[in-house]
Amino acid sequence: MKEKNDQMQDEYDLAGKKGIRGKYSKSYSSGHSVRVYDGNKLVRDDYFAAIDPSVREYFPDSKSINKALKDLIALIPEERSSVNK
Repeated sequence: MKEKNDQMQDEYDLAGKKGIRGKYSKSYSSGHSVRVYDGNKLVRDDYFAAIDPSVREYFPDSKSINKALKDLIALIPEERSSVNK
């Protein structure tokens, strides 16, 4: 088994570099998409939505959020859902 090395490698010389805290936080606050390609073929297309902390208290993970939304969608009358497509 390969031993874990927590030391910074020489090729990652960050001397004189300064990070910016929260640089991307605003763009992530409304949600974002992640698309993964293998060559030209799309193999994964995910959307990540920002969940309000008060909602997160009841729905702690993606599985519970998706189940609740699917249950809610099932309550929408069929003729109304076909109009929205």
